[in-house]
Amino acid sequence: MLITQLKAKESIDALVNGKAFIINCFGCKEVHFPEQEAISLQKEMADAGRVTGTLTMDYICNPDNLKLHTDNFKAEIDAADIILVFACGVGVQTVSDLFADKKVYAACDTYRLPGYQGVTPQLFDCDQCGMCFLNGTGGICPLTACSKGLVNGQCGGAKNGMCEVDPEMECGWERIQKRLTALCRIDVLKNLPVQIRDYSTDDATKECKETE
Repeated sequence: MLITQLKAKESIDALVNGKAFIINCFGCKEVHFPEQEAISLQKEMADAGRVTGTLTMDYICNPDNLKLHTDNFKAEIDAADIILVFACGVGVQTVSDLFADKKVYAACDTYRLPGYQGVTPQLFDCDQCGMCFLNGTGGICPLTACSKGLVNGQCGGAKNGMCEVDPEMECGWERIQKRLTALCRIDVLKNLPVQIRDYSTDDATKECKETE
């Protein structure tokens, strides 16, 4: 189970360079999803002409279900410069994998709670760290795609693209580099400041900030 919480409005505004197609996932909202805050922010963006379309559905972590729904919005997605996802990290990675040629950004951070998460077939994993790194890594989580959980680049131990810890696992940072290169965003890594992980956000006892 999990808590999703909006990133700072300034951070989200900075991501939308051009127009966005928005995907909302309400599958786990019975735990905590900032629905009203998300709707308010999205209305503001739409009123400013920054949105090509909006898809709201349950469990975008199911790739087959996601594809069926997004097929109905092909024109709106093609017209968008980015896809902005209001979901947990698993949902964002599922969207990023489906639209590998599109910039996909997370509008939320994900916090851990004990229990089962969604109905995903677990093609992707989210460490629920509370400070999502996906926006700087092409929608590939460095904590779960890298066996060492490195957030500032690869260790240098990969051989032929495979991890030195798990030879059957692709090097997560080589995957990130290839994805960003394909998106013409490799400068993101060159200009990214050193990431210092805040472990205080990775707290199973964190209380969700419900709107009273």
